[in-house]
Amino acid sequence: MTGDERIMMTERTLRVLEFTRIREMLAEGALTESGAEKCRMLVPLCDIRQVERAQAETEEATVILRYIGGHPMTAFPDIRPALSVCEKGGSLSAGMLLNVAETLRASRTARDALVTERDNTPILRAMAEGLTSLRNLEKDITDAILSEDEIADRASSELMNIRRHLRGAQERIRDRLNQMIHSSAMQKYLQEPIITVRGDRYVLPVRAEYRASVPGLVHDQSASGATVFIEPMAAVEMGNELKQWELKEQQEIARILAALSAQVAPYAPSLRETVDLLSELDFIFAKGLLSRRLVGIAPKMNDAGYLHIIRGRHPLIDPDRVVPETVWLGKEFTTLVVTGPNTGGKTVTLKTVGLFTLMAQAGLHVPADPGTELAVFGQVFADIGDEQSIEQSLSTFSGHMTNIVKIMHEVTPMDLVLFDELGAGTDPTEGAALAQSILTRLLHIGVRTVATTHYSELKVFALTTRGVENASVEFDVETLRPTYRLSIGVPGKSNAFEISRRLGLPENLIDAAKKLLSGDAVRFEDVIANAEYHRQVAERERQIAQEAGKETVRLRDEAERLRREMEEKREQTLRKSREEAKRILEQARRESEILISELKRMKKNAGSGDLTASDVRRKLDREIDNLSEGLQKEQGDSSEAPKTVAPGDRVRILTLGAEGTVLAAPNDRGEVTLQAGAMKFVAPLSQLRLLKAAPKEKTTVKTKTGTLSRTVSSECDVRGMSLEEALSAVSLYLDEAVLAGLNEVYIIHGKGTGVLRAGIQQDLRKNRHVKSFRRGVYGEGEDGVTVVTLK
Repeated sequence: MTGDERIMMTERTLRVLEFTRIREMLAEGALTESGAEKCRMLVPLCDIRQVERAQAETEEATVILRYIGGHPMTAFPDIRPALSVCEKGGSLSAGMLLNVAETLRASRTARDALVTERDNTPILRAMAEGLTSLRNLEKDITDAILSEDEIADRASSELMNIRRHLRGAQERIRDRLNQMIHSSAMQKYLQEPIITVRGDRYVLPVRAEYRASVPGLVHDQSASGATVFIEPMAAVEMGNELKQWELKEQQEIARILAALSAQVAPYAPSLRETVDLLSELDFIFAKGLLSRRLVGIAPKMNDAGYLHIIRGRHPLIDPDRVVPETVWLGKEFTTLVVTGPNTGGKTVTLKTVGLFTLMAQAGLHVPADPGTELAVFGQVFADIGDEQSIEQSLSTFSGHMTNIVKIMHEVTPMDLVLFDELGAGTDPTEGAALAQSILTRLLHIGVRTVATTHYSELKVFALTTRGVENASVEFDVETLRPTYRLSIGVPGKSNAFEISRRLGLPENLIDAAKKLLSGDAVRFEDVIANAEYHRQVAERERQIAQEAGKETVRLRDEAERLRREMEEKREQTLRKSREEAKRILEQARRESEILISELKRMKKNAGSGDLTASDVRRKLDREIDNLSEGLQKEQGDSSEAPKTVAPGDRVRILTLGAEGTVLAAPNDRGEVTLQAGAMKFVAPLSQLRLLKAAPKEKTTVKTKTGTLSRTVSSECDVRGMSLEEALSAVSLYLDEAVLAGLNEVYIIHGKGTGVLRAGIQQDLRKNRHVKSFRRGVYGEGEDGVTVVTLK
């Protein structure tokens, strides 16, 4: 057979197995026509190294699509014709130059997305490194050309100068014509007082009867002849000047386009390679998009003729209706005989095996489960459906046999052969014998073969012949519907009698038919029925076990999730407690420093005293340490719940990690009404810890008139007050602070809009008690606090 005939045979196989439809689906994912054309020209490869590289390209494309979340490329035009013009010294149009810039932008975008530090996409990164990136040329084109019909003024200084003169000439013409249409002498001659354009010349619409009254050139007239469009002689010379500037503009634009084209010309070879690379990348990402669409996987490839499809789904059947199939072939047996009822899924199984093989060898992912393995065959032959030639007037049997004869002449041990209803269309006895002879020949050659049939003789042949295996598609006799599930190792049982009984055929006719069967045939059908029954029972039990396993995994995952959530909540609670403790300790230390400075000042003013500053500092340090230990105990919840509480008691609420005040005694259910901040709620007594009230300390100051005992805080908080209220509160507070002998105080006004801060500081400048004031530093409240030093 000639090479041309082998090509025709291959194209026929692609059509019969519907690979051509897969190519159309693939083309839908391409961004450009050149990429789509590559998709439509895709053919299976026969070298395993090429196949593995094509599969690796598709896998890398899916990785990038998943990582980026979208397509890494942008659409680009085919600029190869424009590059040919450049190479010959020609000048490109504005639109063609914009296409060049668009291609350069697409090349830059793809290069930026693919040339990265990722080490799991080496093939696509190497391809992207070959893309040409000419940022300066791209910028020169886009700066000079705004659209196919518009060149930017900044394209050249000469063009900018010409257009400035153009605009001036246009304005002069319009000014002259405006003077004319507004003159009382001219208005009676005009059809309308407007300026219009005819033949790129500015004209006035003059009534036909006054043609002679308006000297000038006639450029047009209305359809009715009532109006003539005249360019007044006063504007003709200015119009000529305008045309000269327009001609200069066109010449300058042509020069700019020629200069840009000359810039492109040296890069024409590399840009042509870039277009080819971009088209190839577009094709590869179309394969990646098809893989995502089909939920495909990269199959493991081999050249040993072994295939194992795990839960394969025919890509052209509705995903909601397709039934996954598991098929294997090529190790323990090389020939698979599939039996079952019509419309039961035999042909779909055949096409799935053939189509998956073609897709895998073309570098496409297949819709199956991980672990799927496929072989690289030299040729895939398929005799499926009615492919007879009407022109040759061949019968169905003759048409199939003509195709089978071609297959038997060409087939080699490295090929895959698919037969649908082998031997059908003629006498059953002769057809079965012929089919068995063909399968025996292919078995001896070592060809991987899958054949569907109705013949019982082929079931026996598969049972008794080494290297041949039976398979069947299930049929539910109860519903009279196929299940489309494939079972390898079990021949299909003839359901003719059961189906006939379900459809209402009299029992006596069915019994008479059974008596006509030989004893061996009846026993064979009984063996098949028994095997099929036990297989279905085992399948149901396997499904139950799988469901139980899934439920166990789900419960385990749920328990693990709950454990992680509890751990996270525990860590969060501990973190909050530590932060709160740190805040309290820092505040206590800051207040102690303030108190020490006050005591120093008091001692200096009083002139005597029994308590030194060092004693006070040591005492406060001990109190801080005690406070820290108390906080640590509180975090561990080591204290016991109080037996009762009274209104006004301060308590810690364990469930919130906050403090609150008791509003009412516990009720008969042991629940206490509490208030924490602005929130009121009820909590059980067991979740409360009683806090000891801190006794207030008095500051004793010795004055000239005697000893004054007064409790005055070193802070004045006016947040939330109006400016007038705040000024009054600060004034009273400063008087008390001076009487108490305080040297430094803190006015807490908050940051907010700054109104309180500005007003208070303005008032402090006039207060007779204030020596100086400053903004709070870090740890004191910063802009939210003003620190005042008193006289």
